[in-house]
Amino acid sequence: MAERIGLWWARRQFSKSAEVPYAVGTYREAWAPYPALIRQYHPDLNSGIALSQIPPAADVLLLWQCEAGHTFAATPDEQRHRPGRERRRSAWCPECIELARPPRALPMRDVLPPTDTAVPAAIAAPVGRAVLRARPTQRRQRLCPKTPDLPVGEPFVSSCAPPPASAVEGRLRADVFARLAVTPGFTAVRLARPFFDHLEAWPDILLPELRVAIEYDSIGRHGLEHVGGRADADRRKDRALRAARWEVIRIRTGKLEPLGPHDLRLSAWNRAGLDRLVDVLRDIRGPLMVDPYLR
Repeated sequence: MAERIGLWWARRQFSKSAEVPYAVGTYREAWAPYPALIRQYHPDLNSGIALSQIPPAADVLLLWQCEAGHTFAATPDEQRHRPGRERRRSAWCPECIELARPPRALPMRDVLPPTDTAVPAAIAAPVGRAVLRARPTQRRQRLCPKTPDLPVGEPFVSSCAPPPASAVEGRLRADVFARLAVTPGFTAVRLARPFFDHLEAWPDILLPELRVAIEYDSIGRHGLEHVGGRADADRRKDRALRAARWEVIRIRTGKLEPLGPHDLRLSAWNRAGLDRLVDVLRDIRGPLMVDPYLR
């Protein structure tokens, strides 16, 4: 059960026999991918303890303050997984989310008729007889009908694929195809099982001859991209691509941690990053398969 920061810190002082169990900066790298949480955390609200002194997996109740001034309590794990699919700076604040999405009003129900009028048969049934009620039907997942009927793992040009999300992604695509003589233009891979509402996935770059997908990940302008629930969606996407016999390389920037065995952590995209990417391709498919495509 989560405990208050003061009690949690006192227990750590006792268990480690130290006045300062965790020095300032101990967990700075672990919190670096969450700039929105760094802005919302205030040591003066949490017994003077810095965020970099708290392990992200600690079961401790902390006080946070969003940019709108709302103060709320949450554990580090709750905060790291709170953004979900929201793309707003206030997505880490539960009060802001509630204000942005007010509850829907329930539909008005018909009032039962007076006792002297005709009563429906279902209401007037004898007490000893069970009244049958319709079981609520389970909602079936609706899949996009635009996905072509192709073999699993087949690349194609999708009409549902989103445009490039950043200028860096466009430069990355141009550099990769300038270095590798592979077929450009594909935007999607046919999957064996649904990924959200589609039987297709849209990696940033597809290398069809090598069957390798490349993704460029950054935390975005507000620090909400590829963290929390979005990181779980990235892992699910990678599993779906690997089930279709594709391998995935994620170029992780902004101090994002690697998600897969072949991910690259880069501070910025440059020529050295391109050389490292080619080396990873050699590790995955082997030099005999990769080198013939080099320009």
